[in-house]
Amino acid sequence: MDRRHFILGTVALGGLSACAAPMAANDIVSIASGNDDFSTLVAAVQAAGLVDTLQGPGPFTVFAPTNAAFAALPPGTVDTLLRPENRAQLTDILTYHVVPGRITADQLVGRRTRVATVQGGTVHIDGRVGKTGAVRVNNANVILPDIIASNGVIHAIDAVLMP
Repeated sequence: MDRRHFILGTVALGGLSACAAPMAANDIVSIASGNDDFSTLVAAVQAAGLVDTLQGPGPFTVFAPTNAAFAALPPGTVDTLLRPENRAQLTDILTYHVVPGRITADQLVGRRTRVATVQGGTVHIDGRVGKTGAVRVNNANVILPDIIASNGVIHAIDAVLMP
């Protein structure tokens, strides 16, 4: 099975299953869809075919780039990634923003750690720095932490993470 379905068995913070029915209307995708600041992310999740997975039981922690974060990429990058022929690359980028398990900001503040992503790489989390004085993930600042969903948690970030 491919990474789009996040069937990885037991990893870092817990097991995953993507075959269950979608969650209630407060799942990760529903919350992101209801927030205009995540419209580019939602379009990317749809283009990558990850909607059903991110509506699944999780739990997932999503470091969610805002529209401004996507806009800061070189011109044409988002349009290129959204093309069907680039679906695998888009999936790699998006799944690099997802960590198995539910990780809230209070678990990260004051700590430095590396966590495995669904994509297979790791992200460096530094809860001792950041523009907001709170949490930094690789080169991105968490600008709005702890958006709680029925199947995980979303942390809005100000940059797109590249694997």
